Amino acid sequence: MKPQYQALYTQLAQRIDEQRLIHDPLRTLAYGTDASFYRMVPQLVVRVHDEGEVRFVLRCTRALDIPVTFRAGGTSLSGQAVTDSVLIQLSDQWKGYRIHDHGHTVSLQPGIIGARANQLLAPYQRKIGPDPASINACMIGGIAANNASGMCCGTAQNSYHTVKSMRIIFEDGTLLDTADEHSRAAFKESHAELLSTLEALAYGVQNNSDLADKIRHKYRLKNTTGYSLNSLVDFDDPFDILMHLMIGSEGTLGFISEVTYHTVEEHPIKAAALIYFPDMETTCRAVTVLKSTPVSAVELIDRAGLRTVAGKPGMPEMLNDLGADVASLLVDVRGTTAAELEQKVAQVTQSLQGMNALYEIEFTQEKELYETYWKIRKGMFPAVGAVRKVGTTVIIEDVAFPVEQLAEGVLELQGVFQKYGYSEAILFGHALEGNLHFVFTQGFDDPAEVKRYEALMDEVAQLVAVKYNGSLKAEHGTGRNMAPYVLLEWGQQAYDIMWQLKKAFDPKGLLNPDVILTHNANIHVENLKPLPQANDKVDTCIECGFCESVCPSRALTLTPRQRIVLWREIQRLERSGESPERLAELRKEYAYEGVDTCAACGLCSMQCPVGINTGDLTRELRHDRYHDTKVGYWVADHFEGVTKTARAGLAVAGGMRNILGNSGMKAVTSAANSLTGGIVPKWHPQMPRAAAMPNHRIAITQEGRPSVVYVPSCATRVMGAGPNAADKRPVMEVMLSVLEKAGYNVIVPNGIESQCCGMAFQSKGQFAAAEQKANDLNTLLMQASQQGELPVVCDTSPCLLTMKDTLDPALNLYEQVQFLADHAMANLTIERKIPKMALHITCSTTRMGLGNTFVKLAEQLAEEVVIPPDITCCGFAGDKGFSTPELNQSALKTLKNAVQDCDVGYSNSRTCEIGLTEHSGIEYQSIVYLVDQLSR
Repeated sequence: MKPQYQALYTQLAQRIDEQRLIHDPLRTLAYGTDASFYRMVPQLVVRVHDEGEVRFVLRCTRALDIPVTFRAGGTSLSGQAVTDSVLIQLSDQWKGYRIHDHGHTVSLQPGIIGARANQLLAPYQRKIGPDPASINACMIGGIAANNASGMCCGTAQNSYHTVKSMRIIFEDGTLLDTADEHSRAAFKESHAELLSTLEALAYGVQNNSDLADKIRHKYRLKNTTGYSLNSLVDFDDPFDILMHLMIGSEGTLGFISEVTYHTVEEHPIKAAALIYFPDMETTCRAVTVLKSTPVSAVELIDRAGLRTVAGKPGMPEMLNDLGADVASLLVDVRGTTAAELEQKVAQVTQSLQGMNALYEIEFTQEKELYETYWKIRKGMFPAVGAVRKVGTTVIIEDVAFPVEQLAEGVLELQGVFQKYGYSEAILFGHALEGNLHFVFTQGFDDPAEVKRYEALMDEVAQLVAVKYNGSLKAEHGTGRNMAPYVLLEWGQQAYDIMWQLKKAFDPKGLLNPDVILTHNANIHVENLKPLPQANDKVDTCIECGFCESVCPSRALTLTPRQRIVLWREIQRLERSGESPERLAELRKEYAYEGVDTCAACGLCSMQCPVGINTGDLTRELRHDRYHDTKVGYWVADHFEGVTKTARAGLAVAGGMRNILGNSGMKAVTSAANSLTGGIVPKWHPQMPRAAAMPNHRIAITQEGRPSVVYVPSCATRVMGAGPNAADKRPVMEVMLSVLEKAGYNVIVPNGIESQCCGMAFQSKGQFAAAEQKANDLNTLLMQASQQGELPVVCDTSPCLLTMKDTLDPALNLYEQVQFLADHAMANLTIERKIPKMALHITCSTTRMGLGNTFVKLAEQLAEEVVIPPDITCCGFAGDKGFSTPELNQSALKTLKNAVQDCDVGYSNSRTCEIGLTEHSGIEYQSIVYLVDQLSR
């Protein structure tokens, strides 16, 4: 670190533990990357826990004249969350909330994900106003600081118009709570000059009719270019002006440590129609007509956009046959009652009569079709990202035209793309507000390409901001990307006011410099992010960060995005020969941070816009580390003996635990783990008993009963109940009981003891051994199921997911939850319900789309089902709970508080249940135990 940063580090270390003062090359690169196409590596990353720490850091950086940048979710697209100085990053301690007035207002800390806020408000049929497309990943801090809006939000329900109060930390460390009179009074004394400046600027603007009218016009549109000057015409009270200036300020005026919103109604009934028009001009004219109707959203999609999703699963066949000039509108209507919705739909349909729609306008409330329509709209951006040339990035910009000039503006914008050779560019967006996104691919490794991009943006800026007096940034924030154009859009007078505001709030210019306002005319084409080829499994990654919220290692080491960022850098250094020392250090650190602590659960693929499973990269790297070893083949060939040995080991360990206790066993196994190179697992307090193999019959036959093939996984064949479990039976015995009780003849295939789905080998990178075991199991199950005629049920969700991926599609495979819900429960009588249970939905259950099925099953068995909101994958990851227990601990650190009112917990994976029991303080078992307990 440079001397000034070393001095800062020394000061910060007096209060903040060194694990949260990050300066190593691997993590500064990883944590410093956001969703934009800029790359800057911070000197220091400080993970702050609370307001006190933020105030302390700001006082220290101010004293040393060191710039800082704030970061929440890192989904920003315009370069507003990157820095080469100090990055202040929120830890996972910023998730506090308070709901007021029956959900009509809500106070949220900046680390809460937007979708989580809406989940909290759902019981009140309310939601926050902003609804950005990234709402499942972006955080409240970024939503407010960027004035993010979205598809249904418009201008009326964005953060600016729905904010009620704020807690703000300023560049000198001062804290202001705008809802607290004592805080306001103290601030009035300490920052009288700032408040006086705001009053004077507001007075000047309000008495300048031309400027005031210009500001009102600009905010009639969606607009996030520059500072929120509308606060100077909308308010007189300096505290109101200050608070509304903070909205959209992108961390350049201060830090929002809490925001209180007025919420909006979440209409329970929805309908949508995808309406096609012969050309773009007609489509835009239809938007103008719809502006005065009771629609919730109107999304425009051009022909190029429709083409990107045509032919994909679930997409309408007609997309392939549309004419070359066709464009469409996705129109969404919502209501509180069916009658209200019907009336709105009729009004909207009537308004479009005579607009030359290509097909009859039909609104649907059918859930699957409704979701298909929105998948078309939401699939635009990732569709471009998935097919781009390796090494290029995806640029997404968002402009706004006055809606009455939308047709002319769009046609000219398309002409500009053609002029500069961006023929693949697609247009879509929130047409009701004149807000359009344009998406195209761009390479930055060739200076000529950078010049082409710069020329394009110059002409777009002239077209949108000057000719049409529109917005260059409608909702993605100014950032670095549009900072050089703020003067062009606003003019000198308004631009000077913005600089006065910046100086009043941040006299030294230390808060996120060069963002929103800059004196560097080339800032938008500097520090461009390289995206070198790294691995075909992850090359389509656009580094958006949508994956991060579900990753179990996100608070321990790295997220999927960060793993990919680092692997790209490693590959770049390999090819360039640049800095061998840095390469060696990155490779060494990546072994643990990137590979060993990845759960490879695949949840990232469900959040990823282009479907990347970073676990596939991890498994490949494990394969490269160990290849297909003779040990792997030997274990596969002697699997029955290995499982018997494992059972014997658990039995011996159980006896030793009675003598040595958990602490003694921990010491013994830690030593053995080191001596054997990890072959002997570390001791776990919830190490299960050995599973007693039940005297199951190979075939249980009774005339007239249906038959089912039951596959006990190797985990349930080896691991019995936990040491403190009330029900000591192994899962196999309970499954047999439930299946027979439900009226099935149960076939446990002969020879199953030697079989495995292959997942245990695959996760270690032993691909050949995994394939061998999958083939052997496939042969056995095809025979046992009469070539797929009989259903096959497995008692462990991760194993069933692997089987679905690797075995013959002719097999009728069921995970235990699915079989219980779809078949067995219909034959059982549930005699009572337990009062309350905790439910863990495993990552494999989620990936199979069985989450809702599991919840519905649980609701048949308990009066109340508690699903901890921040728990995704538990991080036990097969055997990682034994070899890398810190991953499981980190993933479940919030579990105990979330289930403190529950007496029992249930899941559907034996290994997951070990970690869940340890970190919750309650016993977790398979859901089949409860079904057996409550049914007859």
